[in-house]
Amino acid sequence: MFSRIFSTIKMALKGEADFDYTSGKIKTAVILLAIPMVLEMMMESVFALVDLYFVGHLENSSFAVQTVGLTESVLTIIYSLAIGISMAATAVVARRIGEKDPVAAAKAGMQAILIAVAVNTILSIFGIIYATDILIWMGSSQESAIYGTSFVQIMMGGSVSIMLLFLINGIFRGAGNAAIAMKSLMLANGCNIILDPILINGWGSIPAYGLTGAAIATTIGRSIGVIYQMYHLFNGKGVIKMMVAYITPDFDQIKALVKIAAPGVLQFVIASCSWIFMANLVATTGGDVGSAGYQTALRIMMFFILPAWGLSSAAATLVGQNLGAKQIERAEKSVMVTAKYNVIFMGIIMIVTLTAARPIITLFTNDKAVLDIAVEAIQIMSLGYVFYGIGMVLINAFNGAGDTWTPTKINFFGFWLFQIPLAYFLAKFLKMGPTGVFMAVPIAETCITIAGYILYKKGKWKKMVV
Repeated sequence: MFSRIFSTIKMALKGEADFDYTSGKIKTAVILLAIPMVLEMMMESVFALVDLYFVGHLENSSFAVQTVGLTESVLTIIYSLAIGISMAATAVVARRIGEKDPVAAAKAGMQAILIAVAVNTILSIFGIIYATDILIWMGSSQESAIYGTSFVQIMMGGSVSIMLLFLINGIFRGAGNAAIAMKSLMLANGCNIILDPILINGWGSIPAYGLTGAAIATTIGRSIGVIYQMYHLFNGKGVIKMMVAYITPDFDQIKALVKIAAPGVLQFVIASCSWIFMANLVATTGGDVGSAGYQTALRIMMFFILPAWGLSSAAATLVGQNLGAKQIERAEKSVMVTAKYNVIFMGIIMIVTLTAARPIITLFTNDKAVLDIAVEAIQIMSLGYVFYGIGMVLINAFNGAGDTWTPTKINFFGFWLFQIPLAYFLAKFLKMGPTGVFMAVPIAETCITIAGYILYKKGKWKKMVV
């Protein structure tokens, strides 16, 4: 038994190209996809944690931590676009692979890359020009905003690396090769971990760039990860074999991808913009210290939630490929098995964060006021972890089927018509301040998951054509 488990884990880490996700054992399929996806998302969350660790020990640590956190909140718009477009790429690539048409899968992936680069160019220019204004609008003080301007400019200017990392990994996941996606993030993070202390604190003839050094290190690390991805896309050895000729715009394919991606982008923009509003509400009711504590808690929370998102992403690939192979019942079973694993994972994480919040957060800040708020935030928000886990699987099931409108509607009603008004009511009307914002998160996420399950059982996602 143990030898079989070890063999499956080894296959997952290596990248088992010969496994057929439309006919093999479902539990094996979930494990083969989930292990590299979980590690991939852990690597993505490590970027912010590494930055947070090093800048949290700078002289102006509250300014630095707040800047990193607020910038990450703004970058969630980039993440939303990247996830939305990669979601479309995953759905289409998985469907084509399920239909045994890898050439069409590769062409669809290339058109998604063209869309991503075009959209991101506009956002990067905007971020560079309005960096200081963005921080002030997010609730930062004038002094803190000026301090963090160069950090925002570099992060926004190099955000195409964020976009491409997510998108190309989505292409690999759709093809069933989640190991490449994992390895690209491991390489990118390794570079960031090495460069962060050197560029932040200085080393030899290299000057100490402080907070700006964190942005430089992160951008370089992500860019190296993208180069690694590109190599594997074009080397012709995997299921997906990209060719330079595919770069020519195919407007019919672009239109089809945009049709799926637009609501996918919208669903995550809705969610990320709600987090931006929540961050602003904490900053205006709790000041710079309250904001820094909330952002610290969020970064640590994301470290635990992103792996769960990675595990739940197995459902997207399995649903997409099995619908392509006309195996509807198998697609349903895949969702249930993935949900079971995610509930177990998130239950364990909830216990860890409830019992060990203070020692964990102590690693990332030496400011007692920031620490106290961060502990309160993470303990309250972690109460909904199990529901987060189920909700993630349902969202990925919808998106993997190409039904991106259903989770978009759920997010709009759940976040904008429920979570935000509830947070405002608790924080300002009942004068609970940041605590009210923290409480609104698990309450809203639980309701969103219940709504998602009801719509999942109705089965509209099974009839989607992509």
